[in-house]
Amino acid sequence: MSSSNPKFTNALIDSSSPYLLQHAHNPVNWFPWGEEALEKARKENKLILVSIGYSACHWCHVMERESFEDEATAAIMNARYVCIKVDREERPDIDQLYMAAVQLMTGKGGWPLNCFALPDGRPVYGGTYFPKANWQNVLQQIDALYKNDLQQVLEYAENLTKGIQQTEIFKVKAGTETIRREDVQQSVGKWLGMIDQEEGGPNRAPKFPLPNNYQFLLRWAVLGQHDHVLDHVHLTLKKMAFGGIYDQVGGGFARYSTDVWWKVPHFEKMLYDNGQLLSLYAEGYAQFADPDFAHVCRQTASFIARELTAEAGYFYAALDADSEGVEGKFYTWTLEELKALLLEEEFRVAEVYYNLNAFGFWEHDQYILIRRDEDRIVAEVLELEIGALQKHVESINRKLLKVRESRIRPGLDDKLLTSWNAMMIRGLADASRVLNDAAMLEQAVKAAGFILRELKDAQGRLWHTWKAGKASVPGFLEDYAFLIDALIGLYEATFDDHWLMEARDLMYTSLGDFERSESGLFYFTSMQHGVWVAKQLETSDNVQPASNSMMARNLYTLGVYFGKAEWMQQTESMIRTVREEFLNYGPGYSNWGILALEQVMDFKELVISGPGALAMAKEIRRKYRPGLLIAASERMTLLPLFEGRVPTEKLTYYLCRGTVCDAPVFSLEDVRLD
Repeated sequence: MSSSNPKFTNALIDSSSPYLLQHAHNPVNWFPWGEEALEKARKENKLILVSIGYSACHWCHVMERESFEDEATAAIMNARYVCIKVDREERPDIDQLYMAAVQLMTGKGGWPLNCFALPDGRPVYGGTYFPKANWQNVLQQIDALYKNDLQQVLEYAENLTKGIQQTEIFKVKAGTETIRREDVQQSVGKWLGMIDQEEGGPNRAPKFPLPNNYQFLLRWAVLGQHDHVLDHVHLTLKKMAFGGIYDQVGGGFARYSTDVWWKVPHFEKMLYDNGQLLSLYAEGYAQFADPDFAHVCRQTASFIARELTAEAGYFYAALDADSEGVEGKFYTWTLEELKALLLEEEFRVAEVYYNLNAFGFWEHDQYILIRRDEDRIVAEVLELEIGALQKHVESINRKLLKVRESRIRPGLDDKLLTSWNAMMIRGLADASRVLNDAAMLEQAVKAAGFILRELKDAQGRLWHTWKAGKASVPGFLEDYAFLIDALIGLYEATFDDHWLMEARDLMYTSLGDFERSESGLFYFTSMQHGVWVAKQLETSDNVQPASNSMMARNLYTLGVYFGKAEWMQQTESMIRTVREEFLNYGPGYSNWGILALEQVMDFKELVISGPGALAMAKEIRRKYRPGLLIAASERMTLLPLFEGRVPTEKLTYYLCRGTVCDAPVFSLEDVRLD
């Protein structure tokens, strides 16, 4: 059957999500999440099967090929269930609900996520990837249980729903102490027992980059002068930049490494990873002045511009791991291919530089290009000058990238997600600031302009996703949290207070639209979404920071800029709520840890006012200075931090530590920054 005349077409055909469209011609009678499917389940008294994934998910594709494209399996699903497909990136609220249920049942989660639920949506049973035979067995057993022992199924649902609700309860205990420096020391002490001293990162596999982990550790190391922690951060950034998880030819990071050496990646490239890693490597370069870290920033920004940027300036969501049905085929090479493409001397360089040996070998005659040594060491081995080596590497990369462009490309998820775009805007803004790169800043500004123009409505509310000229799904807490952070980042890169005003307005909208728990934490969904089964609180930091930790940091930063003491006080209440969790497992609360450092260490505010203020502020910001907030203006501004600090004909510096301020000075040498 030709693809232009498919045998099956289901209700996903009108979806905007690339992931849902991938399943539109399955024999399964899929529905998108919505009232039509839920009403059908109620009328026919059938269980719902909620199957959740995303377009770049390798094992989602495997389960589709094995089960969802199999007509016999589809017949069981269609006869006994109302089947709903969910793109977890478009509907993180639905994903969070059923992920919580599966984690309670099995102790683990992941995608594909498959959860059976009552017609009212309450989960009953679930898991992740099922081989076809197992899947057919599960389908039949759950249906039989529902028909023959309804009471037991209802009890499962009731207990699971209670469990989900309990996992989301955080209450401030009376008399709970605010977080202290000793608490941070205790948390880091436990953390350091879980690190890999040889290869960086955690001492286990798989290894995820987890940028907010290393942003926190870098701040702690510099503020507290902990050299051993500083060494670990440098080692981790170096190993990731040299590893197979990083695309040595084209730039950008894959989602994670399957081994302890950062060697064999899960090859999909996600926008949120690369945005956060741009910020991390920009900070790393500012601290260590390591040219490899600057290279990662520039090459990754080029990858984003080349492969994940729409003509309108916004960023696409992801690139698939697979091409031609094979994971990683787009990125790996055989020795024969490389010998045919490169000059003899270039191949000699590539053999050593990219480890075309037992270390670089992957499988099926394929090699992953991976580095182990600094340019200086490789140049000595090859008896080349460093300049000559680098010219060879640049030529090798140009040739391989050109050939790779002619290969069948991995699938592109071309939807816009506001939260993920915001992370990339922040990353580009940070890298542009540290590297003084106007092109990166232009990328960030263009994307931010598009989102504020197309994904913010007349009431100032955000949309979560945009595709084919249409915004859809009301914004979640993550959209507000990360976009506010991105706008703060644009202010830090430009000192144009327009960006802070936009951030402040979004904070006002957030405070009005998102209900808060007794602890002051924000629920993930706004009042525009309603409540489905249980309210959700996102508190732990994972591959991306929790929306609550980012919102708490935003409240603190904007509280300083705008003189909002009540916002800063709310931040203190929020962080008290997760204090015990941070003490027990720092890696899962590292973005909260960054906020904790701002409260327990020597946090400073520097206002620069008068002629040359912007250039001076930008120069100061290029050095890594955690715990320093800077505002700068050469003209009159409505920003409250400039009250009493009106620009005059003389460049003036105003430095404060908390509520204690130094006398104004007129020379940078007189400013006590360190």
